[in-house]
Amino acid sequence: MTVKLICVGRLKEKFYADACAEFKKRISRFADVNIIEVSDERAPEQLSAAEMDQVKRAEGERILAKVAPGDYLIAMDLKGKQLTSPEMASRLQGIMNSGGSRIDFVIGGSLGLSYEVLQRADLRLCFGKPTFSHQIFRIMLLEQIYRCFKIINNEPYHK
Repeated sequence: MTVKLICVGRLKEKFYADACAEFKKRISRFADVNIIEVSDERAPEQLSAAEMDQVKRAEGERILAKVAPGDYLIAMDLKGKQLTSPEMASRLQGIMNSGGSRIDFVIGGSLGLSYEVLQRADLRLCFGKPTFSHQIFRIMLLEQIYRCFKIINNEPYHK
């Protein structure tokens, strides 16, 4: 089993990187974990809709270049499905039971994900209505993936 996080942008602060490294280490008991960072597009504050699409498309091309054929792609999307931790664990278990050995999670840039990435996604997932920084969200996603593996393996995890 391989879990891949494809993230637009880099973690710059050491404490964020340390938190991600800790969860990556914990998940490694259950699966190989790869975190791939693709560069974000520079975008001024005031963009037209066409310019926003252009930024998302460029980032989307970089994302999709990292997705192999046959990978199960989960796009983190504000309009996605909201699942509880047990529901997410059940979904991951179902993917694995049906032969899925590579699951990719995608965290887009500040403008979101391109149409092409969303169309390629096998599942769109949302962690709720609040907005989180990409750095914090990466940690939250890794924590949820770890929690899912603990649930799948009937191991205790704090509630």
